[in-house]
Amino acid sequence: MAEKEKDLFDYTEDSIKSLDWKEHIRLRPGMYIGKLGDGSSPDDGIYVLLKEVIDNCIDEHTMGYGKHVDVTIEGKVITVRDYGRGIPLGKVVDVVSKINTGAKYDSKAFQKSVGLNGVGTKAVNALSHSFKVTAYREGKEKTAEFERGNLTKEHKETATKEDNGTFVTFIPDETIFKNFHFVHEYLDNQFWNYCYLNAGLVINFNGKRYVSKNGLLDLLQRKTNEDEIRYPIIHLKGEDIEVALTHENAYGEEYYSFVNGQFTTQGGTHLAAFREGYVKTIRDFFKKDYDAADIRGSICAAVSVRVQEPVFESQTKTKLGSLNVYEGGPSMKNFVGEFLLKELDNFLHRNPTTADALKKRIEQNERERKELAGIKKLANERAKKANLHNKKLRDCKYHLNDEPTGKDKNIILEKAKESTIFITEGDSASGSITKARSVDTQAVFSLRGKPLNSFGLTKKIVYENEEFNLLQHALNIEEGYEGLRYNNIVFATDADVDGMHIRLLLMTFFLQFFPDLVKNGHVYILETPLFRVRNKQETIYCYDETEKQAAVRKLTGKPEITRFKGLGEISPEEFARFISNDMRLQPVLLLPETHIQQLLEYYMGKNTPSRQDFIIDNLKVEVDLVEAD
Repeated sequence: MAEKEKDLFDYTEDSIKSLDWKEHIRLRPGMYIGKLGDGSSPDDGIYVLLKEVIDNCIDEHTMGYGKHVDVTIEGKVITVRDYGRGIPLGKVVDVVSKINTGAKYDSKAFQKSVGLNGVGTKAVNALSHSFKVTAYREGKEKTAEFERGNLTKEHKETATKEDNGTFVTFIPDETIFKNFHFVHEYLDNQFWNYCYLNAGLVINFNGKRYVSKNGLLDLLQRKTNEDEIRYPIIHLKGEDIEVALTHENAYGEEYYSFVNGQFTTQGGTHLAAFREGYVKTIRDFFKKDYDAADIRGSICAAVSVRVQEPVFESQTKTKLGSLNVYEGGPSMKNFVGEFLLKELDNFLHRNPTTADALKKRIEQNERERKELAGIKKLANERAKKANLHNKKLRDCKYHLNDEPTGKDKNIILEKAKESTIFITEGDSASGSITKARSVDTQAVFSLRGKPLNSFGLTKKIVYENEEFNLLQHALNIEEGYEGLRYNNIVFATDADVDGMHIRLLLMTFFLQFFPDLVKNGHVYILETPLFRVRNKQETIYCYDETEKQAAVRKLTGKPEITRFKGLGEISPEEFARFISNDMRLQPVLLLPETHIQQLLEYYMGKNTPSRQDFIIDNLKVEVDLVEAD
């Protein structure tokens, strides 16, 4: 039988399947909550689940109901209680278990809300091991309990003395979110962002109180350091729009954009409108046609808009697609641009000291750009040749800045969010990772020896130093953060003194020249096992001495213990499991109070003994002291 005829007979009526709502969500969770992950990344699924529940509380607050939201996380059990109107009791089961069911389709009940598709809590329900919802409304309450989206118990309505509102408790399904954990810093940012965007809202989380009086001004004060900004933060507010901005000493552009209280991590039409409108306003004010890159260089800004019926590019709502503020209303470009032309222009006229400081920052950017022009041209040519012939970069198939079309667009976009580049040193380590990686989503960049200590150097070094120049081109960040090709930048170094020093040198490079990559949660350290403990029946990989001792006690007989001295000693077959579903990533996080220049001075300045002590104290194994410089 010909191959085409065989395929025809294989494709029958039995091949067509209909899934119910929960089966589809569990089969294709990425369509609803983005990537899964274990909690190491701020956009991992467990944070999206929490966000979907809290978004409903925020929508209630936006409509004027409920000033408090109580959140607790104990172990892996999450509870959220709001004090809004409460779900109508007769619809409690439907609202959390029937797709395309909810009040967000009624603009009278919810205006300028985040949740519009009737999907959010259904996805949480379907992807939870257990899910319980209770609605309190006018002296009565109603509870429903579920397991993996299946209704297990529907309670009768009973009387209650509880205040109106909704209470949700759930446990994410560990068969989907494997080995998940919550990073406190990510939760902290999530709760603060809600409060910055909703004046007067109070979130209580595990005993800590979050509240903001000054909105985006408070956000930027938390994200910047007073000693590192060039002028006091400019804070502007209008109907359905709020903006805060300043310029820092650091390189790059740093933006925080929001729509209806939703943190749009990938920007969208509102952020594009801000970037364009800001450039036009500055050119008009100073009556000079500055280069856009010079105007925006080193900016740190936040922009928030309220939109009627917002259109997002996916269910995770990380990028706004709406072209108009509301149906028949002004375009996003005109709305944001005209606000800046009026309010920012007025502010600069009233505050000449700030205007002068802003002008000096722009002119400094202009001087540096012109000084680098010749060097960049030569460096770019060198980078093209090096990438073609030396193959320092083993690329992957899907990237963040891909612009897919067609029926597979969503699948490609979700894969792009998983894109990872491992930065490693040495032929053996890069060889193992290259053979073990997923060619769809994982790339490898090979360093040649230790990178240069770039502390205190200017951006000129990025182009003159071959390793840094090639790394910058591999990441595609020469023209700024927006071109970033990989969602995750992972340092994969040996767990010894040399490996720790390489990590510090890489972190210095990113913090010095591309701090926005670190601040926005793109930089990680790969954790690999230090020991392999095995007998004839079982093999256990251990990441520290405590895990090794536990494995020895667990395995019967006298197990074989192998200590991996470097990444190159781990075979590609073994390495594959450490960079796949069970990959352990340690995020590189900057606390709000972190002063980058002081941090770099301490670890990468001339106080070598302090640096050596830090390296030794943070190693997971005892090693002989090796000169780090």
